Amino acid sequence: MSNFEDLNLTKPLQNAIDDLGYRTPTPIQMKAHPVILAGKDVVGIAQTGTGKSFAYLLPILKEFKFSKQHNPRVLIIVPTRELVLQVVEQIESLTKYMTVRVVGVYGGTNINTQKQIVAKGLDILVATPGRLYDLALTRVLQLNSIKKLVIDEVDVMLDLGFRFQLTNILEFLPERRQNMMFSATMTDEVDALIDDFFRTPVKISIALSGTPLDNISQQCYPVPNFYTKVNLLSHLLTDKKEFSKVLVFVSSKKNADRLFEALEPRFGKEMGIVHSNKSQNYRINSIKAFDAGVNRLLVTTDVMARGLDLDLVTHVINFDTPTFPENYIHRIGRSGRAKQVGKSILFYTEKEQEAKEAIETLMGQKIPFLDFPQEVEISEQLLPEERPKILVSKNRKTEIAEPSGGFHEKSEKNKKTNQGGSYKRELAKKYKKPQTRGDKNANLRNKKR
Repeated sequence: MSNFEDLNLTKPLQNAIDDLGYRTPTPIQMKAHPVILAGKDVVGIAQTGTGKSFAYLLPILKEFKFSKQHNPRVLIIVPTRELVLQVVEQIESLTKYMTVRVVGVYGGTNINTQKQIVAKGLDILVATPGRLYDLALTRVLQLNSIKKLVIDEVDVMLDLGFRFQLTNILEFLPERRQNMMFSATMTDEVDALIDDFFRTPVKISIALSGTPLDNISQQCYPVPNFYTKVNLLSHLLTDKKEFSKVLVFVSSKKNADRLFEALEPRFGKEMGIVHSNKSQNYRINSIKAFDAGVNRLLVTTDVMARGLDLDLVTHVINFDTPTFPENYIHRIGRSGRAKQVGKSILFYTEKEQEAKEAIETLMGQKIPFLDFPQEVEISEQLLPEERPKILVSKNRKTEIAEPSGGFHEKSEKNKKTNQGGSYKRELAKKYKKPQTRGDKNANLRNKKR
């Protein structure tokens, strides 16, 4: 079995790896290393949780030479703020014995503060596409010195609608550069991006999307509605020893808030929540508290389904069945990382049956059923979107009701109409109405009568 020493890393880099306690590189790290060192463009297709970040960071840092130049030489683009922070942290841990200036920029914070940080000079820039594009437009950030470009989780960026920013950012970069792209899925949009901007890239496929990690056991419960799901989850979480670090994925921000509110009276002191409507500091603190084991439960949306490396997650619970089957693979990949054993549980309703079957088709295997616990209450409370809809035919005629005894004939007083003031009525009697507007002769004839 190979180890990191087989990669012939520099001494500072090897010392950092030893400090981190890593011994064996993953397949994507082993295969990508020589190709990146050869200066070739690379497209890496690997399942989430397989160590893609180190696959490009190790060869980049191995070649890294100290320089006093002001503008960045390495650009790493990732889809979310959380991933920016994680990649920056990984670079800092790997460059513990090196002199490397790394900066992370992302939206949701003051751009002027980030301008000041960038203006001080840097070697490696990690950024989300939106904020990177904004900074490039200000000219404070110059990208003409970029030698190596990494686009990580590119399929997520395209799903989030960042194609415009990505293509425009690529126009800012010098033509002579090395391109590296890493993704868990290969879509038509990803292929188009590669064709437009990459030069005969070497493709490295380790595990195609849809192949579940072997060290994650999967199970599922059929559940009638949202609040029965809440009851089931609450029942499972009472076993603190078994469910010691649980990541719960919910389909939307609204449902995440609903679930958090429902669980808070019982588990409030040991849970957190993360989604895009939460402030940046709140999100960072929630993730840190969960990762450090301060909280054992974290409710989140798919904003955390990609890339984040969380330690020792015992269970991933899909509270809602994802509409896109690939997202299920990314979600469960938060558990069972680095060859650890993980567990995944899926809740699905009758409406989500089709989405569950699409996941099973993608994986090429069935998710085993679990018997619904008899002690869990089946809730009759329904969300507005779960309630039956009353359909009204467009062809239905609306009948106008005849006046009933509740309506009375108007009195003589109330039959009067507004005819203007008495002054206007007296003038009308005196001058009569002209035959045509502005016909003075007609007015004179009427006056003589």
